Amino acid sequence: MPKTEVILTHHIVGLGGESDQVKVAAGYARNYLFPHGLAIPVTAANKRRLDALRQRRAEREVQDLNSMTEISKSLAKLLLVIKVKTGDDGKMFGSITAGTIADELKTQFDVSLDKKKIVLPQAIRHTGEAEVPLKLHADVSAVLKIRVESTTPPPAPVEEPKGKDAEKVARPARGERPDRNKQKVIKA
Repeated sequence: MPKTEVILTHHIVGLGGESDQVKVAAGYARNYLFPHGLAIPVTAANKRRLDALRQRRAEREVQDLNSMTEISKSLAKLLLVIKVKTGDDGKMFGSITAGTIADELKTQFDVSLDKKKIVLPQAIRHTGEAEVPLKLHADVSAVLKIRVESTTPPPAPVEEPKGKDAEKVARPARGERPDRNKQKVIKA
């Protein structure tokens, strides 16, 4: 299969970054990269353009690094509170994933963060506090503190009457059909 050399004008995952000179299949370059404006062919004129692309890439990388360091400093000070539904016993319905955390950051603090930058080895499945590592940039990482709270109020303790005069509701024996209209009252 013939290969051709191209200069990438945009970052392409698995291929290279902006201003990289790479060898790709001729059909891939002709049918996809060139029509979408993702690459240009290697010519003498385009090689001169390569310096401008490298300078633009370096400026963008410095800007990304600075913005991610600022975001990491501000996120380290925050406490993200996520409210979830739980059962009567306090067990969560479902779990908290990286996508949930990214959505809550957007709604509570107006911070747009890609869910791929949130590193969760496994989803959070319990209420309480947790620390979630963030990989914001190749050189910048941070830790986000999260508190998971229940929206379900705790059940009220049931007080049972004590003493000799306490009435008990009799339950039907096994195999009997309960009388739904009347309850049998047994005095102890």
